[in-house]
Amino acid sequence: MTLALFLLAFAAILGPLVALHEWGHYIVARLCGVKVLTYSIGFGPKLASWTNKKTGTDYRISALPLGGYVKMLDEREGSVAEEEKHLAFNNQHPLKKIAIVAAGPLMNFVIAIALFWVLFLVPSEQLNTRIGSILPETPAATVNLPKGDKIVAVDGHKVQTWEEINYRLADRMGETGTVSLALQKVAENPEDSANISATEKGSSVYAQSSEVAVPINNFMQGTQSGKDTLTSLGVLPWQPKVEPVIGQLSEEGAAIRQGMKVGDKIVAINGEPVDDWLIVTRIIRDNPETLLNFTVVRKNEQGQSREVQLQIMPQGKKGPAGQQYGQIGVGIAPIEIVVPEDYKTMVSYDPITAIGKAFAKTGQLATMTLNSMGKMITGKVGLDNLSGPITIAVISKQSFEISWEQVLANAGIISLSLAVLNLLPIPVLDGGHLLYYFIELIRGRPVSERMQIVGFNIGFLLLLGFMILAITNDFSRYF
Repeated sequence: MTLALFLLAFAAILGPLVALHEWGHYIVARLCGVKVLTYSIGFGPKLASWTNKKTGTDYRISALPLGGYVKMLDEREGSVAEEEKHLAFNNQHPLKKIAIVAAGPLMNFVIAIALFWVLFLVPSEQLNTRIGSILPETPAATVNLPKGDKIVAVDGHKVQTWEEINYRLADRMGETGTVSLALQKVAENPEDSANISATEKGSSVYAQSSEVAVPINNFMQGTQSGKDTLTSLGVLPWQPKVEPVIGQLSEEGAAIRQGMKVGDKIVAINGEPVDDWLIVTRIIRDNPETLLNFTVVRKNEQGQSREVQLQIMPQGKKGPAGQQYGQIGVGIAPIEIVVPEDYKTMVSYDPITAIGKAFAKTGQLATMTLNSMGKMITGKVGLDNLSGPITIAVISKQSFEISWEQVLANAGIISLSLAVLNLLPIPVLDGGHLLYYFIELIRGRPVSERMQIVGFNIGFLLLLGFMILAITNDFSRYF
């Protein structure tokens, strides 16, 4: 049942993106007067098909849902009747060939922009970018970033949400140097401050700001590998402070086996005092397969308290990025969380502003994707960051469990990734074909068939190698 849900989620997100990518090739080919023989969603054996009697196009769904293809009439792939030679792809002007090939990736860009636009139209109450806490022994801790200040820019780029901060930091993955954070002071009692700007009168933000250079070294790699951007830098948004009192115990967890009970209050780990559930979870997650000494306060039936010493080893689990984290099988009782007004903000955009934001986000993510690929090639970022179809299936299922907004967000990111990947100048991919047709446009004659075959073989081997590596990474993450 779980496998079926993964497959359904995978098909529900990737299927339409592939179909629309191929539809881009298909519709532009038709507009350019090229005869389309087959429009297939998926590769391999045919599962279902329908042939249009008027155009002769065979529309089909194939067994392997990892892509699709549009097969056009082409003299290089079979004999073509004399009266149909003008309909063959190979006889078209290079500009038409370029338009047909580019239409698929461009369709994925359009889809990404449209999905991001819809998401920007939806008003949402979010945590503002005030710093809630600084993690010890992290880059942010070394420069004593002030808790409560608001992050307004990262590396010179203005930011309004934690998502934007995440993307700006992700773009620094694998780098060594400094991350520049522009901070704005926040007044606890703004009516007592004479420094509030005219444009922010009545708000809690001071006019003055400062800039802090946070040192990074091989950011998000090495010991930080697998951690998210904010944890790696050591800057977290506001989070509720919750007493570390055990409210739930898993029957399969290490905690219950070592004597922990519901109602126990954790007061120290390895002799270090703790008073916040989030601190407890961070210590546990950061110490898989490591014996930890827990000091808990336990009350008896008469209400008398006593300290109990427990030795518990967190079980090693694998996270979505393949990183190992610890888990002991405990949880807190359900509580109501109230976010302070000073840490909340309403994010809302009108349609015109939203389309601008959608274009900007698409451009930023496309640049970040290319930047990440370049870092993998140069060795700044490990190849273990490469993901394949299993990761897409996992993320797709998780997004359906969260919200429809998350489904659209992930679909937009996957669509954008498909566009960027297909535009890489590798034979077999659309980008490789575009390279050939641009050469044909400049030279006035096509690239020789022999050269195209050699390029195809090299491109196929490269693509196969990347696919094997991506699937291997997926298996190491989840199995």
